[in-house]
Amino acid sequence: MRKLPQFLLVLALIVMPMTSFADSDHERARKAVQSGQILPLQEILQKVSKDYPGQVLEVELDQEKGVWVYEIKQLTSTGSIVKLEIDAKTGQVLKQKTKKN
Repeated sequence: MRKLPQFLLVLALIVMPMTSFADSDHERARKAVQSGQILPLQEILQKVSKDYPGQVLEVELDQEKGVWVYEIKQLTSTGSIVKLEIDAKTGQVLKQKTKKN
């Protein structure tokens, strides 16, 4: 019976840093929106949907060489996967890649 508490302690020690990392990423993104460094995701998705309609599968926000970039993966109505890199401050599409099935 003693092994269960030890296992739970080890599990907690593994999970806690991952949670802290995710929270810090969320906090950085929230601060970037509040300070005007980036546009809110909802605004970006509205802009993108006009020229790139599709179902959003995944969104990432990264800072590359000091520039915030939203990376959006979408599924189109034809079944293709579109990956977009978007300047998070302006909403301008920087790069687009389509993978057809």
